[in-house]
Amino acid sequence: MNSDNITIGMIGLGLIGGSIAKTIRRIHPGSTIYAYDTNPQALEESHLEGVANKIFTGITSDFGDCDIIFLCAPVQNNLENLGTLKDIVSPDCLITDVGSVKQPVQEVVEELGMESCFIGGHPMVGSEKSGYENSNDHLLENAYYFLTPSNSTLFQLTTRFSMFLQGLGALVVTLKPEEHDYITAALSHVPHIIACELVHLVRRADQGNGMLKQLAAGGFKDITRIASSSPIMWEQICTSNSPNIRTLLEHVIGDLQEMIRQLDLSNGNYVNEYFREAGEYRNSVPENATGLFKKIHKLYIDIPDEPGTLATAASQLAFHNISIKNIGIVHNREFEEGVLEIILYDAESCEKAAHVLRDRNYVVHIR
Repeated sequence: MNSDNITIGMIGLGLIGGSIAKTIRRIHPGSTIYAYDTNPQALEESHLEGVANKIFTGITSDFGDCDIIFLCAPVQNNLENLGTLKDIVSPDCLITDVGSVKQPVQEVVEELGMESCFIGGHPMVGSEKSGYENSNDHLLENAYYFLTPSNSTLFQLTTRFSMFLQGLGALVVTLKPEEHDYITAALSHVPHIIACELVHLVRRADQGNGMLKQLAAGGFKDITRIASSSPIMWEQICTSNSPNIRTLLEHVIGDLQEMIRQLDLSNGNYVNEYFREAGEYRNSVPENATGLFKKIHKLYIDIPDEPGTLATAASQLAFHNISIKNIGIVHNREFEEGVLEIILYDAESCEKAAHVLRDRNYVVHIR
């Protein structure tokens, strides 16, 4: 399964599917990749870039040549595509998906009698941006990749596929489908809903003159950036994992109601403990692995409001061959220190930039 002669089928070439395909092409340059997507532009681009060897406008019998097929469409589409593949794939073909909900998929797999050739999968990667144009060949590096084999899945097949994914740079974790769905509800699904609710809170509070929208730039926009994710994808995720999401949202509602009660009682000790426990737990979360929310590598720099100061800082980084992804002035600094925000491409560039600027007596804060 780690041979360059392997034939891979990609059904769906969005952010995740495109990134997996690009990673396979980089790690296994001699592999053959078949790609199907409903977006002809993504297909054409993948072919022009040399990622996909053959592109298709439908799931044809050609996919019967594949050793592994990745289902990378939204959840409901993956379920439909499973039925199409049942009479196409060879008995030795491994089918996997990348969706963030596993139990509904496993149920359909069992109904179709495809347990022996299917292993549910979910790379713990993501972005508020979607589409093939935002995919890259390093998205899986040091990222947790959940596998949810059934009781009927051969142990050797799971082991070989796990080794294949590790070869792509992922950190493989094996779970039961129901365990996976509860974990992702807590780490991803409910946080996305809460981020959207924070945006709605400000939207409703805005008095029509756009003042809150203007003042919210900066920290507020950063903590709610996942609210910009694909509404179609999140509609399917939420409806597919609604029992777990409902349970956790009820916990959130209960916590907020208790906070209201304690505020009414002017109980400062409760409020202090609430923030203390949250801060301690958040600070204990490791930084060295990629999670569901793609880390943004930022520096904040204290600079005076004088002509040329911004250009001077940027020039220092350019002189040391450090590429800047984005740069801007922070007007709302309630959540961030520093006046100048610089976004870098990776952790190494961020650390190097901080070192360069501190050597020149800039006050630097790393996000």
